[in-house]
Amino acid sequence: MHITAAQLAHILGGALEGDPDAIVRQPARIEEAEAGDFAFLDNPKYEPFAYTTRASVLLVNKQFAPTQPVTATLIRVDDVRSSLALLLEKFHDLLSANGLAPSIDERACVHPEAQIGANTYIGPFAIVEAGAIVGEHCVIHPQAYIGRNVRIGSHCTIYPGVRILHHCVLGNRCTIYPNAVIGSDGFGFAPQEDGSWKRIPHVGNVVLEDDVEIGANACIDRAALGSTLIRAGVKMDNLVHIAHNVEVGKNTAMAAQVGIAGSAKIGANVQLGGQVGVAGHLSIADGTRVQAQSGIASSVKKPNQALFGAPAIDYNDYIRAYAIFKRLPELQKRVDQLERLLGKRDEAPRQD
Repeated sequence: MHITAAQLAHILGGALEGDPDAIVRQPARIEEAEAGDFAFLDNPKYEPFAYTTRASVLLVNKQFAPTQPVTATLIRVDDVRSSLALLLEKFHDLLSANGLAPSIDERACVHPEAQIGANTYIGPFAIVEAGAIVGEHCVIHPQAYIGRNVRIGSHCTIYPGVRILHHCVLGNRCTIYPNAVIGSDGFGFAPQEDGSWKRIPHVGNVVLEDDVEIGANACIDRAALGSTLIRAGVKMDNLVHIAHNVEVGKNTAMAAQVGIAGSAKIGANVQLGGQVGVAGHLSIADGTRVQAQSGIASSVKKPNQALFGAPAIDYNDYIRAYAIFKRLPELQKRVDQLERLLGKRDEAPRQD
């Protein structure tokens, strides 16, 4: 990407201070940036780097008042984070497409009964099975697998190694990162009299609504019956596991290694920190926020709570409890001392 500071300012609606013809090619951290990079400053702790950075362009808030000379061209915006997100999105789109022209690579295997939308790219060694439908303006990277009768909407990006298995459905503008698996069988077995286990076939599917992002190596299991349902706007980090028949509400976000057991229902706008576990057949109310490594063992009915611990309790209650139980060894010593003092007092002869 090659763009001038003036063009950046126009895109962001920002006020420019410095050289309008400064050329930038890529984003960089303020402390590591070189000439030709653009960087940003939104945390006061990093202000010293504003005076030493070699970045050509620096995004700052409108209120930024430098106390030393700044060599970078400044673009003042109302919200640095939002402006940065917009620029990184454009930069990411350029990187992910990598200049790929809409086409089907001759080394791809696309079944004659598959339907491919206009302006879509399918890379080498990708496989698209019979009955699959891929929408317009999609990018299917090399070695992706699209199974039988899969439906993919428009403007989706499927990265290398992704497996989307038979009859699963993706909405528009979905992004699936490398090696994620959508639609593998759920973990369902029936115990037998001889102690063995008999697999229960899973004949449902997975449905991802619009604007869903699934991280690398995530696994979303197909339903035994019906659909495992991921609502619009959901964002999942790497290594998340969603079991069969789970429903995840709109705009919920999950950090890495979250695990949701079968048939749980996660509300809208829920935030789950890394390694949070949710037991099966539970309901989590809208707006719930769960601290990393917590375990949800019962349904959460009250919305907009912050929870912590295993099993998780109210966040503030957990913090207060933690302040006590981390001092338990010290408190035990004090209790022992008090018991000894009380014992000596009880043993002492009375003075009549």
